[in-house]
Amino acid sequence: MAARLRGLSRLFSIAATAFSLLFATVTFLPILGPWTNALTSPWSQSGGDTLVVLGAEQVAGNMLGLGSYWRSVYAVYEWRTGSYRQILFSGAAGTAEAMRDFAVAQGVPASATRLETRSYSTREQALYVSELLRGSRGRVVLLTSDFHSLRAYRTFVKCGLDVRPIPVPDAGKRVGSLSARWNVFLDLSLETTKFLWYRFQGWI
Repeated sequence: MAARLRGLSRLFSIAATAFSLLFATVTFLPILGPWTNALTSPWSQSGGDTLVVLGAEQVAGNMLGLGSYWRSVYAVYEWRTGSYRQILFSGAAGTAEAMRDFAVAQGVPASATRLETRSYSTREQALYVSELLRGSRGRVVLLTSDFHSLRAYRTFVKCGLDVRPIPVPDAGKRVGSLSARWNVFLDLSLETTKFLWYRFQGWI
């Protein structure tokens, strides 16, 4: 019994040390900025005919989650440049509708918006948006969070839709706050896993 307790104590000590090192690395070392940049697509020149905005999370009651909110905010900024004919919001379970409603409340004409409401993943967004825009003319601009933009861009291109990416400053801004860095670390870890999975599947 004593040997078993010593073994458990040793494992706990190792785990605690590893977590402390990870926490210190994430919080104090400048690794998250370069990691975010590695997942961010090259910035394209602003302006186009159709702006495609990818939805992220939402909370209960069709309220926008943080990622969807900031994408919606920057979609309004882009619309106000005056170069777009339409904005297409993409996301299932009420996300696209909530983003559209926010944009309309900020002055985007409802008649200039379109919705794609079936997609639950980036690949589905690429497939369904490509269907909606098949045969459309003009430049298509893809707007999503910085750390999501490289995978999204490559997925859309793989599905046959020529898009120009505009990454929204998301993780790149949050890394400036010590209290937000752990959440950024989790977001980047999940996105890296998804990127590798998409590559394994041949979707990018």
